[in-house]
Amino acid sequence: MTDTTSNSLRSRLPRIFAKSGAYNSELQAVIRSVKANHPKADVSVIEKSFVAAEKAHATQLRKSGEPYITHPLAVAQILADLGIGATTIAAALLHDTVEDTEYTLDFVRRDFGDEVAMLVDGVTKLDKLKFGDNTQAETVRKMVVAMSKDIRVLVIKLADRLHNARTWKFVPEESAKRKAQETLEIYAPLAHRLGISTIKLELEDLSFEILYPKVYEEIVNLVTQRTPKREEYIDSVISSIEEDLKESKIKGKVAGRPKQYYSIYQKMVVRGREFDDIYDLVGVRVLVPTVRDCYAILGSIHSHWNPVPGRFKDYIAMPKFNLYQSLHTTVIGPAGRAVEIQIRTTEMHNRAEFGVAAHWKYKEQAGTSQTTTEDDMLWLKHLSDWQAETQDPGEFLDALRFEIGAKEVYVFTPKGKVIGLPSGATPVDFAYTVHTEVGHRTIGAKVNGRLVPLESTLNSGDVVEVFTSKSLDAAPS
Repeated sequence: MTDTTSNSLRSRLPRIFAKSGAYNSELQAVIRSVKANHPKADVSVIEKSFVAAEKAHATQLRKSGEPYITHPLAVAQILADLGIGATTIAAALLHDTVEDTEYTLDFVRRDFGDEVAMLVDGVTKLDKLKFGDNTQAETVRKMVVAMSKDIRVLVIKLADRLHNARTWKFVPEESAKRKAQETLEIYAPLAHRLGISTIKLELEDLSFEILYPKVYEEIVNLVTQRTPKREEYIDSVISSIEEDLKESKIKGKVAGRPKQYYSIYQKMVVRGREFDDIYDLVGVRVLVPTVRDCYAILGSIHSHWNPVPGRFKDYIAMPKFNLYQSLHTTVIGPAGRAVEIQIRTTEMHNRAEFGVAAHWKYKEQAGTSQTTTEDDMLWLKHLSDWQAETQDPGEFLDALRFEIGAKEVYVFTPKGKVIGLPSGATPVDFAYTVHTEVGHRTIGAKVNGRLVPLESTLNSGDVVEVFTSKSLDAAPS
């Protein structure tokens, strides 16, 4: 059989070819993950896109020496594990073809349709931008525009960055350090803001290892030495909470929460605390079926372990910006040691781990979404408005860093809806968060029933009401 005939057969019969290829087991693992989350998904688009990507990258190698196809496959697996659907997985497999091979965007559109082409084009445009001081700001500006059009572009990019970060040891040291710094400043905070903690935590630890290798190694060694005794203590705490669940007739799961290396480092440096103080603080997570169960088990735990004053937070009633929900409490556990406990439903846990990937239903599941993206991610629209209004890329990057890193306050509308805002926000910020037009026309505000200046700082729990003008020329003053 000639090469031409073989290639022709290969393009016409992607399913057969995929099943006999060198990376069949990796491809099948991706498909299994997709089917686990989307039982009715049409996975033929994944098989077909794999064949196209494998053919396009056939002669290329990674810096590690591996065939290039291993990278898009790994990115696809990361996304499949997040619960992303088949269309986005197909785009992930093809995400480097347009930039690095002769397989053009027109070919992608012809073979896979407009939606996959749009996603591949979005990722390609991000990849083409080079990071530098001013250029970095411009890159982030364009990233936000891309993500406000379709968030899946950014989710693919985050998965792409994560797999690249796992192979930084094959990249020159200076380049790896630059990428690690960029990851800590931009990608990890964005992953956090989208609620995808699995990607955020790994990006932080991988970046930390590259930027501060000696400190990283020291913390890893300290953790390893202390682990056996700590595990023994955690097991006793878990057993006690499991008894509480049994007595309350609640079906739940209790597990220890592993400490993140970068988090330990931050607490040592930023808060000036000793390693033993941080590591001795034990973390436990309780997963239960319903919200009612969350509060029931909280009451049970508080009945026999004293809660530490000021350490209880109810993120179920008042969710964080990134939709995170959980009850947090710190109690004085066995032997007088502090124990941090998180209590949440399984659905809340999936959202905490996978963020928008768990929460949003994309076009592949059209019609099943219960909430709109505008309601869920107002900050995204807010940033998109900012980038349109801000001429200076550096100024925009500062605004973005503030927005994605800001601590949050939670205020109420007069109808009782919770609005999350950055710390230090004013009634004007509140108005713009409600709607850009409301912000433009705001002329006054009441906080807790009292008239206040528009530049007043809002506090959590405030009830905020703004007054608007009907005049088109009105603006906050």
